[in-house]
Formats: sequence, C-alpha cells, structure tokens
Amino acid sequence: MSAKTRVPTAINGGPYGQAWSAKADCLQSITGLILGVFLLFHMHFEASILLGKETFFHMVQFLEGSMFSSTDHGFPIVTKIISVIMLVIVAVHAATALRRFPTQLGQWRAMRGFMSSIKHKDTQLWFWQMITGFLLFFLVSAHLATMILNPEIGPHLSAERVYHDNAWLLYVVFLPIVLFHGIVGLYRVILKWGVSSNRPLIRTIAHVLIVYLLCLGTLSLVTYINIGMELVLPVQPFIPN
Repeated sequence: MSAKTRVPTAINGGPYGQAWSAKADCLQSITGLILGVFLLFHMHFEASILLGKETFFHMVQFLEGSMFSSTDHGFPIVTKIISVIMLVIVAVHAATALRRFPTQLGQWRAMRGFMSSIKHKDTQLWFWQMITGFLLFFLVSAHLATMILNPEIGPHLSAERVYHDNAWLLYVVFLPIVLFHGIVGLYRVILKWGVSSNRPLIRTIAHVLIVYLLCLGTLSLVTYINIGMELVLPVQPFIPN
C-alpha cells in the first residue's frame, strides 16, 4: 500500500483518527453548550436596560464585582477577562467545528445534491448552522475585540458605543445570526447527547426562544439607540441618583 492511500486511512479510519474525532465532537458540544448558555444570560443582562438606566447600571456593577469594592463600583477588568475567555472558547469551538466544513467544490455539490433529494429538517438546520457559524467567527471576534479593548460598560457608555460609534450596524446583522446559531446549536446538543428524544417539542421550544430573544434583543437595541441620540458629546458616564 502506498503512502498516498495509507495516510487517509490512518487519519480518518484508524484508531487515532476515531479517537480524535470523538474528542473533537465532545469538545465541540461542551464549548457550544457554554456559548449557548452564555448567550441566554447575556441577552437578558443586556435587556435590563429596558427596566431603566439605574437598573442596568447596578446590574453592570454587580456583575463586575461591586461587592468586593470599597466604593461599590465594579471592576471593568472583569469584563475584559470574561471577553478574553469567551474569545478562547469561540476559537476552540470553531476549530472543532471546521473539520466538518466542506473544503472542496465537489463536497459542496455532493452536500447540496443530498439536501435537494432528501428534505430533512435537521439537515437543513445543520447546513444553515454551518453558514451562520462561519459568519459568526468574524462577527463575534469583532464584538469581543471591542469589549477587550474598551471594557467600560454603562447606560451612557454602552449607548455611545451603539449609536455614536455606529455599533448598531454590526448588531443588526449580528443579532439574528447569533440567535439562530446559538439556539439551534443547543437544540442539536440536547438531541445528540440524549437529554431528550422528543424532537418536535425541542424544535418548537427552539423556535419560540429564537422569536422571543429576537424581540427582546431588538427592543434592547432600540433603547440603546434612543439613549444614544439624547447624549451630548463628549459623553459622561451615567451617575445614579
């Protein structure tokens, strides 16, 4: 047997290849689960602005460790550290997912032909999750890079970033893509690891969650834009009463 035929066998069909594939599957699911759960919490944290500037301000201070500060103010470095950690998790998740990404024109044609002949909902979801995952690698990286370089968060500072720095242009595209990818990812993890076998129920819950979070995120974004429109430059940090 030539080296040309021996290498693919060792990588794809041999024990080492199978062991790596199993570990990569597990790692992809774990990182995807972490990112999906983080997305759920993050969406509701951002939506606290709907309850008023003071509510959002105190939420930020609490999450940044205000209970450990003598001034009752949080530490922005906490946001930076969390952003770095999430960026690492995103990179690991992307690396383990890329092994399933078609890299040749023939693979794309075969996949599209298969999807055209077999109308399977989960296969369609997997395809669009793959596309959104590719887009998110750039969108999430841009979002997290912003938070790492400028971790200051607050009703006025966040609104300034959204409106005056035109971050809303990113978020309008980012929001539906990350929600679809994240919730469908959680749906697939639940089914893959046998948490539930009730596929129709889990799919319905996923659809409801996507619509609910899309409405919640849109309202939050509009609120930040409205606050930003009222701000006078240079923007001063919000000070609660």
